[in-house]
Amino acid sequence: MYYYYCVYILSNKSRVLYTGITNNLKRRMYEHKNHLNKGFTDKYKVDQLVYYERFACVNKAITREKQIKSWRREKKINLIESINPQWNELSNEL
Repeated sequence: MYYYYCVYILSNKSRVLYTGITNNLKRRMYEHKNHLNKGFTDKYKVDQLVYYERFACVNKAITREKQIKSWRREKKINLIESINPQWNELSNEL
């Protein structure tokens, strides 16, 4: 079986940002939207997918996640707006 690994950014109405990684983005979005995992995303209602990238190699995905997490907020916003200028909910296309 072939897997894709995804690095993703979530937001909410206040544009709080969360960056994560998963091997099943559709399942992970279900978990975020239904607040199944207690923590940051549940506390701040961060459940809108605004950006994601797919990788064939888990190590490349982990490296990218760490890179994005190290960025300042402005750079993350520029990344999101480079492919999603309206901050549309992208999980519908999964």
